[in-house]
Amino acid sequence: MTTPVLEDSGADFPRPEQDVLERLAKLPAANIGDAMDRLGVADSSIQAIWPGARIAGPAYTVWTRPGDNQGIHRALQLARPGDVIVVAGGGDETRALLGELIGERAINLGIAGFALDGAARDAETLGEIGMPVFARATTPAGPYKNGPSRLGTPISFGGVPVLPGDIIIGDSDGIVIIPREQAASVAEAAEAVFADETTRRTAIIADRAK
Repeated sequence: MTTPVLEDSGADFPRPEQDVLERLAKLPAANIGDAMDRLGVADSSIQAIWPGARIAGPAYTVWTRPGDNQGIHRALQLARPGDVIVVAGGGDETRALLGELIGERAINLGIAGFALDGAARDAETLGEIGMPVFARATTPAGPYKNGPSRLGTPISFGGVPVLPGDIIIGDSDGIVIIPREQAASVAEAAEAVFADETTRRTAIIADRAK
């Protein structure tokens, strides 16, 4: 029996409307998660590897063998400016999937950031150059580069299904994934959550000042 081979779908997939993406990018990940009934929130172990990192953009998906970054190098050739490269790396923490050199290339290409279900390295330098990276861990151990990998396919990321073009939002609380076709309704609901919390926060501050 011949084993079927999954074909990459490249970069030709629908992306969210820019105005909706910009609205979501202004909102805390927590408010978006609340607006989605706490669904779509990635595993809490996946966090920014440097303080203050934020990401917002459509997902360019990579499915790779744990500890191997061949697929990330391929993705850099195909992803579009503004994309977030989202890597299903099996949750492996023993090998860094990327570091400073890939971060520098990504900045030159206009990539919005990386979300790794795996590890990264060079955290301090990535912060200095301003490349947002979210990962399960950091380690100095480098990756393999042998593959296999698949690009632009559905993946599971931190326990959440991700399709190419879904919206990735990441901040100091972690990462949420918004299905592309629900982006406008989620933005509206999350803005309402944010407005409600702002009103309640203002009231609490006013009461404290009395």
